[in-house]
Amino acid sequence: MAEDAPQPRKKRGVPEGLWLRCPSCSATIFRKQVEKNLRMCPECSHHFYVPGRVRIEQLFDHDSFEEWYTGITPVDPLGFSDKKAYKDRLVSEQKKTGLSEACIVGKGYMRGRPLIFGLTDSAFIMGSMGSVVGEKLTRATEEAMKQKLPLAIVSGSGGGARMHEGILSLMQMGKVSAALGRYHDAGGLYISILTDPTMGGVAASFASLGDVVLAEPKALIGFAGPRVVKATVHSELPEGFQTSEFLLQHGFVDRIVSRPDLRSEIARTIDYCT
Repeated sequence: MAEDAPQPRKKRGVPEGLWLRCPSCSATIFRKQVEKNLRMCPECSHHFYVPGRVRIEQLFDHDSFEEWYTGITPVDPLGFSDKKAYKDRLVSEQKKTGLSEACIVGKGYMRGRPLIFGLTDSAFIMGSMGSVVGEKLTRATEEAMKQKLPLAIVSGSGGGARMHEGILSLMQMGKVSAALGRYHDAGGLYISILTDPTMGGVAASFASLGDVVLAEPKALIGFAGPRVVKATVHSELPEGFQTSEFLLQHGFVDRIVSRPDLRSEIARTIDYCT
């Protein structure tokens, strides 16, 4: 009786998500290597997206950041629905990101310097500014004025004002800007850090109002996207339009700072200005 033929061994596949393709240089890179490199491409230094809590770990002294206003959560004031009800979208975004909203604020120490800090995270409905985002940033600004501390906000919002909250969302632009105006009149130092993307109502309000405006390399920054601008003005746009490098040349950004240097640059700016 003939022996059974050996079965061919199944090929072992590569686990999904183990490798990344860099959108800048097209290199295929090991995900863990990117994460060890502050979420930058080891080949060309392309700056990948950074989740909000990872950003805090990168910037602040170990275990020094205290998050504020965690009990303020969004509601659905308009009963808004598009592809799904806004209240259901909020629940799914909270589960997906582990955030209650697109904004985190609090107090911490950066190279020993105390400061009030806020950020917007594009993973939560593109970091769009709803009522809770505006309220948190306003309260953080007012607390910075009360404690006479510097204020830094990292903007990572590609969604602008959040359409799901209608006029209530648009009002946050004026609300946060007015708080920053009072903070400025009181002699406060506001450092705005622009990352990819910083667009819409965020770029048109608090993100552009810093006493010092820093930006990460090749970040997309502007009010409307390049395609919308091109269709509106009916002309070709300059090369690199709406990148941080273009805006640095035209005086909108004070300095472009690579991610490994950002922590030191913010601390140095605080020393120079206070």
